Amino acid sequence: MNTILNRNIYLIKEHVGMFKASNNFDIFNPENGSQLMTCREPNLGFFTKLFRFTEYKRMTPFQVIISDNQGKKIISVKRGFTVFRSDVEIFDENDKLIGVFKQKFFSFGGKFEIHDANDRHLCTLQGKWTGWDFKFSKANKELAHVSKKWAGIGKEFFTSADNYVLEIFSHVPQDDAIRPLILASVMCIDMVFKE
Repeated sequence: MNTILNRNIYLIKEHVGMFKASNNFDIFNPENGSQLMTCREPNLGFFTKLFRFTEYKRMTPFQVIISDNQGKKIISVKRGFTVFRSDVEIFDENDKLIGVFKQKFFSFGGKFEIHDANDRHLCTLQGKWTGWDFKFSKANKELAHVSKKWAGIGKEFFTSADNYVLEIFSHVPQDDAIRPLILASVMCIDMVFKE
């Protein structure tokens, strides 16, 4: 696992554009503003691009590749075409399946069950219907939090609705297999629940 995944706080900034079909993000260190990673959706097919500009955007497939600043792939997030419910697969830098996010029906604010490659439940990602506030928890213990608010040095970055922060709490061990899944799930929040 790449050591960049052992950080506890990330600022995620979406690229905004008028006629933008692909989902592109940059991930920063919010304490000093340095860019840590890029998230790109490089292989969009013609029909996917076409449907991204319609009311069917939430149903379209996606594959987002998260890379370090040298362009080395860290993880990728992939979903096929969907109608009612999203199951999203997460792969490591060698394209080996490391986890699956299973979207739950009828959850207010959005909910994913996060499983490892052997379908063992690792944690739950639950959102609030009132806003952009998501928590990762296991056995009533919070592991991480995604929000549009942060009181740290990087708060000046929060000039647009397309910026948010991921905080992985320090009790989640370094090199834990859940860390890449938590980071990958931030892309799912944006693309599945918030588009």
